[in-house]
Amino acid sequence: MMARNNEQPLVGIAMGSDSDLKIMQHVGIALEQFEVPFEERVVSAHRTPEKMMKYGHEAVQRGLHVIVAGAGGSAHLPGMLASETRLPVLGVAIESSPDPTNAALGSMIRMPKGAPLATMGKNEAAAYNAGLEAARILAISDPELAEKYDDFMRRQAAEVEEKDALLQEMGSAAYLSRDK
Repeated sequence: MMARNNEQPLVGIAMGSDSDLKIMQHVGIALEQFEVPFEERVVSAHRTPEKMMKYGHEAVQRGLHVIVAGAGGSAHLPGMLASETRLPVLGVAIESSPDPTNAALGSMIRMPKGAPLATMGKNEAAAYNAGLEAARILAISDPELAEKYDDFMRRQAAEVEEKDALLQEMGSAAYLSRDK
């Protein structure tokens, strides 16, 4: 849930451009199911480097516990934010156009020794998984959140078991042609 009123955000979602929100909103979607408060910010490593550095540098003092940063192109934002904070930073590559070199993802996985950045992958699935990973990190020290995450994992497992049972009952052709 996006932090409201005086609620303290625990996760910072940073993106280099508002055009990244289409992908980065999936971080918030994942966090909302666990009722984890978060904030969303546009802080460009290239166009507002001082703002970006301040955001990373002050994240701990402001009460954030995890930062999820998304960027396309050269993807400097996640790595640069990681250089400004001791918090875990989860990088999401945003590949908005067909990019045979996967520049953003490649940039994130090539961080130099001593500059850790957890790279989640690219686009919507990576953004959603980054939200889940942020919740798991927070659950280490929050028993209530840990129980919510355990419930989430149990529900996922039950869904797979239900789908397998239906597939066994129907066979693949009928399973694939059913109305969902």
